[in-house]
Amino acid sequence: MKKWLGINVKSVSSAIPAIELDKVPAHVAIIMDGNGRWAKQRGLPRVAGHHSGMKNVKKITMAANEIGVKVLTMYAFSTENWKRPKEEVEFLMKLPQEFFPLEIEELIENNVRIRMTGWKEGLPDYTLKAIEGAIERTKDNTGLILNFALNYGGRKEMIAGVQDMIRDVQNGKLQIEDLDEASFSSYMLTSDLPDPDLLIRTSGELRLSNFLLWQLAYSELWFTEAYWPEFTESLFMQAIAEYQRRGRRYGGI
Repeated sequence: MKKWLGINVKSVSSAIPAIELDKVPAHVAIIMDGNGRWAKQRGLPRVAGHHSGMKNVKKITMAANEIGVKVLTMYAFSTENWKRPKEEVEFLMKLPQEFFPLEIEELIENNVRIRMTGWKEGLPDYTLKAIEGAIERTKDNTGLILNFALNYGGRKEMIAGVQDMIRDVQNGKLQIEDLDEASFSSYMLTSDLPDPDLLIRTSGELRLSNFLLWQLAYSELWFTEAYWPEFTESLFMQAIAEYQRRGRRYGGI
């Protein structure tokens, strides 16, 4: 019975489904969607939803860390999100300044390592300073990797990968005959991470939104109507339990 959920996630509801700790997905990716709609339902400005969503990041991170998830990738800001109103973008860019000073000590205590997947070009200096400071402070941690996909887009990643691959072919570093899925994966921004086993998307939307398009080829997908600010540890465990009930055959029988 030890392998069944008997963990002490402090704020998790007693209604969590039983999960097998030896079958926890190594890499969970989350599209944190619905902050603006959550705020609108409550008569609040959209930025209030983003602020509440930010607070939820640590809660789900701690739950994932408690059950042994190795990598948690959170879609924080896409390359398409720059199209949003200027005031909203500026608020989102300032969230790392607020999040890391508040939460970094507890993340360090729990051996969490911060990293970023995306393009630094175009990000404000204050955003980069906050993120790079957190990366530096947690670089020696060996526990869960909390990976923020920030200024990230899957199509841009693949195009950049193809460009780098062509340069290597032209420079004699790579033979065309040697190109396969494994070698192409090495040109992705997440080349040092396992592909996600499970993708969770909140808010009821049923699409990938240009997120980890190469890496999600065989990931299990789980959707919930709950908006991100109301996505609880109990819902997170429901997603894990559903993942464990599925058979992953990778095209086989």
